[in-house]
Amino acid sequence: MTLSITDQTGPIVVTLAYLGLYYGFQVHQLRVKVRLQREYLERGEKFDRYFGQDREMLAADRTQLNMLEHMPPLLVLLWLNAVFIGPRGATIGGAIYVAARALYPLMLGSRLGRSIRAQVLIATGLGYAVLVYFMGALIWALLAG
Repeated sequence: MTLSITDQTGPIVVTLAYLGLYYGFQVHQLRVKVRLQREYLERGEKFDRYFGQDREMLAADRTQLNMLEHMPPLLVLLWLNAVFIGPRGATIGGAIYVAARALYPLMLGSRLGRSIRAQVLIATGLGYAVLVYFMGALIWALLAG
């Protein structure tokens, strides 16, 4: 079996979009941190990046870390599907996953409250549905094969 870059264009684009979004979330996290440090300093308060409970910093951290937590399963399952099941389904599922992940910070809000907003479940649920689809397709292929 030979892999062709043209056959795998969709999964490659999805992977690059996912990584671009990941680094975009990291830039957002850094921008929030720098701005909050400045605001706390102007108020004469100490900004504690790791043990503080600033809700805006917590939301930026949660967005980036949640994406990082899900990166290995997504990329492994995406590429196993692309290679062994087919690039079309991997591309569609991966695009849905990236779109859901892009919605995550919008659904979460800019400030993490005492409880997670119910809208977050939409983005998270879509992501889990894609991962289940990828796993199911692989299991089905193993059993059929």
